Amino acid sequence: MRQTPLFSGILYIVLGLFFTYFAVQDLQKNGEWGIFTYLLVILATFDFGNGIRMILFHFKIKTIQKNKK
Repeated sequence: MRQTPLFSGILYIVLGLFFTYFAVQDLQKNGEWGIFTYLLVILATFDFGNGIRMILFHFKIKTIQKNKK
């Protein structure tokens, strides 16, 4: 079974939400920004960016396929 860009994009968004949640939890636990918190925020940023890009790519493919028919 092939994985569509839409599914990948949603998966990246969910991972970004998890990393954001864990970053907030770590910040509340420690009370200050540590290296682990920064790492989680960076990972969340990359995941959100990739998720949005994959979802937009999915719709671009759909538009191209629709115009070919």
